[in-house]
Amino acid sequence: MNSLGQPVGFDLSDWKVPPFPPREGMAGRFCQLESLDVRVHGCDLYEAFATDGEGRMWTYLPYGPFDSRENFQTWMADFCLGADPLFFAIVEQKTGKAIGMTSYLRIAPATGAIEVGHVLFSPILQRTPVATEAMYLMMRRAFDTGYRRYEWKCDALNAKSRAAAERLGFTFEGIFRQAIVYKNRNRDTAWYSVIDSEWPKLKQSFEKWLALENFDERGNQRISLSSLTRAGA
Repeated sequence: MNSLGQPVGFDLSDWKVPPFPPREGMAGRFCQLESLDVRVHGCDLYEAFATDGEGRMWTYLPYGPFDSRENFQTWMADFCLGADPLFFAIVEQKTGKAIGMTSYLRIAPATGAIEVGHVLFSPILQRTPVATEAMYLMMRRAFDTGYRRYEWKCDALNAKSRAAAERLGFTFEGIFRQAIVYKNRNRDTAWYSVIDSEWPKLKQSFEKWLALENFDERGNQRISLSSLTRAGA
């Protein structure tokens, strides 16, 4: 309550505005995230994305698919090298090849909010520990930098993206109706978030799932991430 007896938000006088997230890489056991470089990552990424012969990974994105390596790399140079979105290549430790990319965007230090988006997972990357670890590293960097709200948004009809958000521990916040027009069609946008008070338990869930002992000799998980994030383990 304020002095007028009105309910107000909790005090943030000790909170400090975070800096812009750095471009420096992030390393894990399965992958490393590297600041996107067209010359270094462009060929690997085009080849990885080309394994999606039907173009399914591009359906809910405002760009793609690309009909040539040149067009893809031109798009990267024009769209992916700025400060917001801030892109990273997802490089598999085992092969040293870039097999996906992702970014921070709508970076708002003044309010402590940051979004993860442009999540481009090639078929090689999808449903692998590499993909999960990449999302963990992005989330950890955001909260370690001082952000208090981490967002995930997607087309409300994109069932796979919505399931991924829930598996990763995001909380569904609602649908923004007729929010965007892309590829000459409407998009209702589903909003999800993780806030800083939730991060410590969620971090434990990720680290328990990513631990060596959670995988058998064939690389299969023993405990699912969704069971850990639901339980707050």
